[in-house]
Amino acid sequence: MFLVWLVNKAKMNVMRRLKSIASGRTSISSDPGGDYALKRAKLDQENDNLCVDPMQVDQNSSCFEMKADVLSQESVAGTSNVPAVSEKPVDDQLPDVMIEMKIRDERNANREDKDMETTVVNGSGTETGQVITTTVGGRDGKPKQTISYMAQRVVGTGSFGVVFQAKCLETGEQVAIKKVLQDKRYKNRELQIMRLQDHPNVVRLRHSFFSTTDKDELYLNLVLEYVPETVYRASKHYTKMNQHMPIIFVQLYTYQICRALNYLHRVVGVCHRDIKPQNLLVNPQTHQLKICDFGSAKMLVPGEPNISYICSRYYRAPELIFGATEYTNAIDMWSGGCVMAELLLGQPLFPGESGIDQLVEIIKILGTPTREEIRCMNPNYTEFKFPQIKAHPWHKIFHKRMPPEAVDLVSRLLQYSPNLRCTALEACAHPFFDDLRDPNVSLPNGRALPPLFNFTAQELAGASTELRQRLIPAHCQGTGSSS
Repeated sequence: MFLVWLVNKAKMNVMRRLKSIASGRTSISSDPGGDYALKRAKLDQENDNLCVDPMQVDQNSSCFEMKADVLSQESVAGTSNVPAVSEKPVDDQLPDVMIEMKIRDERNANREDKDMETTVVNGSGTETGQVITTTVGGRDGKPKQTISYMAQRVVGTGSFGVVFQAKCLETGEQVAIKKVLQDKRYKNRELQIMRLQDHPNVVRLRHSFFSTTDKDELYLNLVLEYVPETVYRASKHYTKMNQHMPIIFVQLYTYQICRALNYLHRVVGVCHRDIKPQNLLVNPQTHQLKICDFGSAKMLVPGEPNISYICSRYYRAPELIFGATEYTNAIDMWSGGCVMAELLLGQPLFPGESGIDQLVEIIKILGTPTREEIRCMNPNYTEFKFPQIKAHPWHKIFHKRMPPEAVDLVSRLLQYSPNLRCTALEACAHPFFDDLRDPNVSLPNGRALPPLFNFTAQELAGASTELRQRLIPAHCQGTGSSS
């Protein structure tokens, strides 16, 4: 009975707010967030209280506990979201401390480590200076190899585990180790998914091993490549400077998000389900982007239900808010559109303070969904009537100098109907990214662009000849190389 009352109360709150907007008592200005300044200050304060180091979590414990409950219904040992929200600046004019960071490109090194059998070691390994030693190898006639990691600092904590930065004593390489309490009843989906992945825009799993404690608790340790910056911090830097992020960076980051999602959706067959700026790592020297945190990722099977309480609020697709359980990879495309809009605006496009408020923020921009759009999101809501609110014109949301191609792409990603959102590969071919296909383009610091067009045959499988020609610039066609 309480749940029914709670749902009805939530619906009444939505109706009250939407009727206020429809009647004109609440205005929708060119500031899409409305009272966003207050919301942003509250959000920043919460982040500052929660996060003192890179890759710190941004949700409160009650949200994590609720997410743990619903994830267990999908028979998976959940893991935390580990975004980064510290105060380091990111710019084409990088501080010396960031320029001096050595970030090795290890795409072609030690690939066989992914397939090695995980081993069990004793000790937590998270205390500064503590050394944890494990072995890799021992399969297919390969000799076993000892690898030692020295913990340097904890960089993220959450209800599901901890992330710490460590140094490999044999190679001197910096890594991030995500340590997750293992539920012995389930296989860890994150480990299974990460073992399948090999892409320049997806964070790489170097190795994995199990560790135990005195309480006989079993922890899974994922050894990941270490990337020091995030899209979240990059965007926040420009906001604090009262500047818009340079359009070249918006193009670079959004393109790489879409390319990574195309790989995950079409090649690996996985929906990430938590795309947000904190889960997008960035190399501050090359501006190569990598999606991280696959604790919520899942292979979606048509006809099989999934939890709808998934994805961080600002980036949550409307079908999830409507309680859909048979959704598609299109939820990631909505999230990607929200991230792109945030980079263009310097603030979240839909800054809802609750799940219900999130729906109100979306309707304020997109207008009231039609009966057909509601049916496409969740057929169970077709009889629920909303006050009629007109869509806010996209060109009034962004500043006048915004490239029309940018506005067009955002509008194609942020569609109520999931089947009307463009796919990740279609997004990569959008004219908004034509500047990246210019053979003479470079980063503001004079460096070459990161690899963008070195598509594999699997990434382009099923793409039409016309789409392939739009995707790969003439100077890269037939070479199989990046820009």
